[in-house]
Amino acid sequence: MNNLSRRLFIKSSLLATAGITLTNGVWAAGSIDYTYYTLQQISELIRTKKVSPVEITKACLKRIALLNPKLNAFITITSEQALREAKIAEIEIKKGKWKGPLHGIPVALKDNIDTAGISTTAASKVFKNRIPAEDADVVKQLKKAGAIIIGKTNMHEFALGTTSHISYYGAVHNPWNTAFIPGGSSGGSAVAVATGMCYAAIGTDTGGSNRLPAACCGVVGFKPSFGLISTNGIIPAVQSLDHAGVFARSVEDAAIVLNDIAEKYPSHCGLNLKLSPVATQLRIGVVTNYKASDEVKSAFDTAITNFKKKGFKISSAVMPGLPEKTDFMDAELKAYHDPLLLKYDADYQPEMAKWIKNLPILDNTVYLEQKAAMEKHRSEISGKLFKDVDVLVLPTTTSAPVTIEEAKVKGAFALDDANTFPMNYFGLPAISIPCGFTATGLPLGLQIVGPRWGEQIVLDVAYMYQQSTKWHLHHPNIKFTGAV
Repeated sequence: MNNLSRRLFIKSSLLATAGITLTNGVWAAGSIDYTYYTLQQISELIRTKKVSPVEITKACLKRIALLNPKLNAFITITSEQALREAKIAEIEIKKGKWKGPLHGIPVALKDNIDTAGISTTAASKVFKNRIPAEDADVVKQLKKAGAIIIGKTNMHEFALGTTSHISYYGAVHNPWNTAFIPGGSSGGSAVAVATGMCYAAIGTDTGGSNRLPAACCGVVGFKPSFGLISTNGIIPAVQSLDHAGVFARSVEDAAIVLNDIAEKYPSHCGLNLKLSPVATQLRIGVVTNYKASDEVKSAFDTAITNFKKKGFKISSAVMPGLPEKTDFMDAELKAYHDPLLLKYDADYQPEMAKWIKNLPILDNTVYLEQKAAMEKHRSEISGKLFKDVDVLVLPTTTSAPVTIEEAKVKGAFALDDANTFPMNYFGLPAISIPCGFTATGLPLGLQIVGPRWGEQIVLDVAYMYQQSTKWHLHHPNIKFTGAV
C-alpha cells in the first residue's frame, strides 16, 4: 500500500469510527486528499495550475456540509458566492494574473466582521437580520489578495466570553471532543481551521479571543500589535482592546495571511515576513507569574526544555500587573450595548443582558484619565519588558478546556484569560502555537509575546519551536461524544 493510499485508508477508518463514511471525492479535489495541506502548499499548487481554486473550494464546502451539523462552527455558509469567487480566481490564474499566496484560498470570517450583502450577526438574535452594506477593511484586504470567503463562523455572543457556548445559534463544539468548549470568543474560526473546513480564518481578540480558541483546538492563533490590522467594520467589544487576528494550521500560513491583511504597519518597519530558523543567541524571557494548572505547567516546562536544548539564552521575566482601575473597558462595552438593550433586551442571551446592565456608569473625566494611562503604559512597555530579552513565553490557557456543561454553570468566562489579557491591554503581538495535549487528549498552547511591532521575531521564534516539535501536524479524530 503506497503512502497516499495508506493515508486515505487510515482517514476512512477513523471517520468510520466516528460514524462518518468517506466516499470518493468528498474530501478531495480529484483523487488526492488536500484537507490538511497547508495554505502554503495549496497556494503553490494553485499558482502552478496543478489544482483549481474551484476544486479546493468545493472540497471545503463538502467538508463543512458534513461536519458543521456536529461542530456548529459556521453560522452562514456562502456557497454560491464562494464558488463564483473561485471561478473568477481560476480564470485569472489561467491568464497569468496570479495575485499572491491567498489567491483562490478558502478563508472563513468570524461573524462579527462585516461582509457586504452577507448577514453579520455577532452570534446574537439582536442582529439576526443585519446585512451590512460594506465590507470591513480586513475583508477588503482579503478580497484584494484574491482570497475566497467561504463563510461566517460562530462565536460567543458579541465576543463577550471565552467559551463560545453562549450563542443564539447554539454552542460551538471542540473537534477533539465535542463535549468540550473550543475556547472563545472566536471558537468557530478555530474549529473551522482545525478540521480542514478552510485554510485560514480571521477572528478577533479583545482579551484572548484568538489565542484561547487556538490553544483549545490545536491550531495557530496570532494577535498582532494593536492597530496593525484595521478593526473598521468589526462589531466592537471593547474598542481600545479589540484586535483582529489570524487562525492557521502553521506559523508559515499565519505569516502569509498577516502579510496581506496588515495595512497599517509602520512604514519604517515594513512587513514582509519571511520565516527562517532563528539564531539561538536570541534571549527568551520565561514569565514566572503566569497562572496554570499542573497539567498546563507540565506542558509549558517541556516547551522551555526544548528551547534550552536548542541553545537559546533563557532567563526569568515578570509580566507587569494591570492597573487597579480599568473601568474604561466596561464603559466602552456599555456605551455600545446600552442603546441596543433599550430596543432588543429580550433578544440578548439572558446572561449577557444581565451582565451588561449591571456594569457601572463611568464619569467621562475618569474614562479619559484611565484611557490616557493605558496609552502611556503601551508607549513604555516594550522598552521595559524587552530590554534584556527578545521575546516572552508563557502558557496560553490557565487550564485545559472545560466541558460545555461546566461552562453553562461557570458562565461566559469559564475559561480564564489571565495569561492572555495583558497583551491586549499593552497592545503587544502574541501568538499561540500547539505545545502538547492533556491526559484526555485535548490540545494545549504555548504563547510567545514580542515588543510592539515585533511581529517578525515572534513568528520566527514560533516557527523554530514548530519545526522542532511538530505538534501542529496533529489533527482531531473528530470523535463525536456527548450531546451534540
